[in-house]
Amino acid sequence: MPIWTCLYTMVQLIYMEPHRRGALPLQLIQALIERGVIRGADSENVNPASLDLAISEEMYRVPGIIQPRSGERIRDLIERIGGTRHDRTYQLEVGASYIARLNESIALPKSLHGFCNPKSTTGRHDVHVRVLQDGTARYDTLKPSEEIRELWVAITPRSYPVIIEPGESLTQVRLFSGDTRLSEAGLRKMMADRRLLWRSEADGGGPIPYNALQISDEDGSLILSLDLASDIVGYECVNPAQPLAFARRDYDPRDFYRPLTPHRGYLHLMPGRFYILSTKEFVRVPPELACEMRPMDDRSGEFRAHYAGFIDPGWGWGAHGEGSGWPLTLEVRPYEPIIVGEGQPFAKIVFEHMMLVPNVLYETKKRSHYSGQIGPRLAKQFKTA
Repeated sequence: MPIWTCLYTMVQLIYMEPHRRGALPLQLIQALIERGVIRGADSENVNPASLDLAISEEMYRVPGIIQPRSGERIRDLIERIGGTRHDRTYQLEVGASYIARLNESIALPKSLHGFCNPKSTTGRHDVHVRVLQDGTARYDTLKPSEEIRELWVAITPRSYPVIIEPGESLTQVRLFSGDTRLSEAGLRKMMADRRLLWRSEADGGGPIPYNALQISDEDGSLILSLDLASDIVGYECVNPAQPLAFARRDYDPRDFYRPLTPHRGYLHLMPGRFYILSTKEFVRVPPELACEMRPMDDRSGEFRAHYAGFIDPGWGWGAHGEGSGWPLTLEVRPYEPIIVGEGQPFAKIVFEHMMLVPNVLYETKKRSHYSGQIGPRLAKQFKTA
């Protein structure tokens, strides 16, 4: 019997209970790796509710990014659009498009599906990435398959050239059994029971109750605003010509970004520019929930508020639930001139149930560069004062 069929039987036993549907935790992702459902993955790249996907040696420069036809292999797509092998000793140029094979390949059973998002570091460098799966005519979407399918990632640097070594992780995948996003009623209950949203100490601290929300889309999401009270509320990219190597940790941030301060209480954002900003509200993710940032619609203006989207269980939770949340960093690219004021809606998050509580949470795993962040924080490649 094929490995995936054996695993499908196990998945049925564990996942078919309605209250067990949701995002897969670390221990189940590791089980998929051990059973060969996910191949080529490094167990060190498993997070509490996601798996980092690593770049391989194989990369092509392509004239543009295109989705595969249904059933089409990515290798055939690259040949069809005239891709040429990229010499890894050269930088990835601004505005140019590349497709790299990932080390991981996958054959998900029918009960599971996956979605991908850029990692925090990728988003903070304004590198646009989208995962492609053999045979799947959608970006960042992993479909079930009886056969192992190759995974690839499309890469487009937008603000400065980058150098990416094999083994670097630009994107991550979260696996799901069913859709268990919180309803509006579920959100109301969770905000009361688990205190998902907090004020900063500068705003008096304490959890924000559901009935204090100023703006809501009534769809189980939370709308967040920008921090405009800090001495430095963000950074604007100066579009340097020099390349940035992801493997380094010693860049001077002043060569790439300049700090931002509001003018008379407002922040002016211009089209064609890239900004690193921060939410005013602090987010807390309890162990039984996963969180994701979602795109804002045009009712809030024409802009992209983030590239990185997954927030792990345990973010801002503390070791034993004593945490009061952390703000979220936003990677912003406006498409029209925007003036942002206090309390203006600028970002959206949704929560989803975990299938099981992860056996390791965000704050108890190996410490991240972004742990405990207060205010906007540049990527880990930059020196900190």
